Amino acid sequence: MKKINTFLIIGAVALFIALADLPYGYHQLLRWVVCGIGAYSAYLAYEQKKKVWIWTFGVIALIFNPIFKFYFEKATWQGIDVVAGIVYMVGAFKVKHE
Repeated sequence: MKKINTFLIIGAVALFIALADLPYGYHQLLRWVVCGIGAYSAYLAYEQKKKVWIWTFGVIALIFNPIFKFYFEKATWQGIDVVAGIVYMVGAFKVKHE
């Protein structure tokens, strides 16, 4: 039985919560959390030789990185949040967390 990656579940929940009308500070914190989880999950996928997941998590980490920011309209960010949240939910069951 595979162990789920709880970090990805937490990240997905945080992304779905971001769809609500929240202060900008939440979205700043979300960038750090999602980027960190994405980078860590890409590393786990690398250890498991899951190339598609390495790239998928790497791209999410890049988009949400808090240092070199991407700027999108609110509606675009909401779409990205939903897609990233779904990817994190699926990835939680595909990439093992040891």
